[in-house]
Amino acid sequence: MEKKNKLLIVDDEEIVRQSLKAWFLEDGYEIDIAEDAEVALRLYEKNKYDLILLDIKMPGMSGMELLVKLKEFDPEAIIILITAFASVSSAVKALKNGAYDYITKPIDPDELSHLVKNALNQKNLKDENIQLKTSIEEIIKPDNLIGESPKMKEVYSLISTVSQTDTTVLILGDSGTGKELVAKAIHLNSKRKYFPMVTVNCGALPESILESELFGHEKGAFTGAHYKRKGKFEMANGGTIFLDEIGTISLKVQIELLRVIETKEFMRVGGSESIKSDFRIIAATNENLQDLVSSGQFREDLFYRLNVFNIYLPPLRERGNDIILLAEYFLNKYSSAMNKKISSFDKEAIKFMKEYYWPGNVRELENAIERAVVVCHKDKITLDDLPFRVLKTVNEEPLTERSLEAIEKKHIEKILNDNNWNISKSAEELQIDRVTLYNKIKKYGLRKNN
Repeated sequence: MEKKNKLLIVDDEEIVRQSLKAWFLEDGYEIDIAEDAEVALRLYEKNKYDLILLDIKMPGMSGMELLVKLKEFDPEAIIILITAFASVSSAVKALKNGAYDYITKPIDPDELSHLVKNALNQKNLKDENIQLKTSIEEIIKPDNLIGESPKMKEVYSLISTVSQTDTTVLILGDSGTGKELVAKAIHLNSKRKYFPMVTVNCGALPESILESELFGHEKGAFTGAHYKRKGKFEMANGGTIFLDEIGTISLKVQIELLRVIETKEFMRVGGSESIKSDFRIIAATNENLQDLVSSGQFREDLFYRLNVFNIYLPPLRERGNDIILLAEYFLNKYSSAMNKKISSFDKEAIKFMKEYYWPGNVRELENAIERAVVVCHKDKITLDDLPFRVLKTVNEEPLTERSLEAIEKKHIEKILNDNNWNISKSAEELQIDRVTLYNKIKKYGLRKNN
């Protein structure tokens, strides 16, 4: 049976105590109540509470004084202050003294319930991270960051070097090469590994939504903002924030991001309070940021802030026998998941995988192997089991141009034409996201034939 979270409510007004108790009992919490600081301290000595709701203005010891004492007992205690006299100075003082947040009277039950849930979710995540401390190996690498090629060994060496610092890292490489896995490896081998790694896909969000996602927003900041919400920078306090597809963000967000990097401070959308957060930034892009700087699409000062230490992930076609190592890993993963006894690949399938140029890189290889396992009815993957689209590309007439860029351009153009320039469908077949496909179309000057 799932353990209930236990709350302590401290308020000198009986109607407030009883109302809060009734609300939170309905939400499934265990509740204790106290009418003053003295009773609260006695209860606190005997019980372990997951969260404390504490009125600031009480006779005798004030809520602010009690906050300080409770934090002396337990620095990790989650305390939300309740006040009828909110001001910027009192809010700043409360947060400096260790309060999680504060809420003003008259209390909105939905807003308070949402705030408590967020606080407890964050506490549970932190507790889980601490519990992992005894089981995490000295050297940690995500399972599917696989490869023994010289280029990947160089990547591992760079991960090992930069993990022990708080240096900003920029990961470069084509779509599907595993940039997020490298970011996770850096985080898991750093001193921040017991705190969250928060990921933001910058390319998937419009400017206004991205701002709210990064910095959070206040209740009523815009239509639909029914609750105050913490942003990813705030959630990443103590840990790492991974900004994927960093080359796609607007110039406005670039200016805001530059300030956050320089000061480690920001304001929620619609807010006036400056919030501090201790985070490490890891960014990734498949764009050439220097070209974007030259064309005025990316700020030069932000580029230098991000490009402190960079790691280049090679495309799969440049990794030699890593292709087969990865294919075997994915074969084992999906054959086990589907309860199929498929032990290996035949010679033709291995030859094909080594020769194919994999424009979608590791992501494309994984999807190809998953599909092959689904259709395979023997104990080995054969050439016929591999995706038709991939085979058709390989078995076409020889290309007159031999460069990798020429092959990629022709392949992308063919997929687009086959799908009547349906960008979503073409991106799905190429195993890349839509932003990357748009960038490739622009890079190669591709146009739909009328």
